[in-house]
Amino acid sequence: MSPPSPPSPLPTLAGALRALPPSCGPVRLIAVDGHAGSGKTTFAGLLAEALGGAPVLHLDDIASHAELFGWTGRLLDQVIAPLARGEDARYSPYDWHARAFGTPRALPVAPVVIVEGVGAGRRALRPYLARLLWLDVPHGTAWARGRTRDGAEQREFWAGWVAAEQRHFAEDPSRPYAEALVRQLPMGYMVLPGPVMSAGPDQIVTEGDDPTPMC
Repeated sequence: MSPPSPPSPLPTLAGALRALPPSCGPVRLIAVDGHAGSGKTTFAGLLAEALGGAPVLHLDDIASHAELFGWTGRLLDQVIAPLARGEDARYSPYDWHARAFGTPRALPVAPVVIVEGVGAGRRALRPYLARLLWLDVPHGTAWARGRTRDGAEQREFWAGWVAAEQRHFAEDPSRPYAEALVRQLPMGYMVLPGPVMSAGPDQIVTEGDDPTPMC
């Protein structure tokens, strides 16, 4: 008989995020950042589910071939400014196959909204964030996963992407400002305090409570 799976930290994390004060108008804006291929999209989806269906903005919809990382102004104008006013945001998602921006899409105001993607914790966005979570996967491991996922047809794109990501994080790192590090286990995740938190190892910080061990 196989041993029982460890309890998921996502309900605890979701509860801690809900308890935070709003950071962008009425919204608690949560960034999920990490290297390409680190599993941000999957984790953000699971976290959104634990939050009862929180809206998720994928930065792949904001970036483009011409602006892999030069999308700050568009995100601030189309998403951050409306949310800060307590209004639903509307942004035009980028179609990576057609190489064009598509029909505007709504991102509703909600108690918690997740922004996931490489660069979600960038300097220009941190003033609007309630929490920055970093998917703690080494860049080499993450990039290898991404290349395998995208296949040979994206080999040329990946060569350009890796160089662009390296430049971005050299100039505007996210990990040092993360409140939590998320590490994937063979079954589930472990959530640890990030570089800006003062808690001891193997703990998750929850607002108003003693740190809760996660193993």
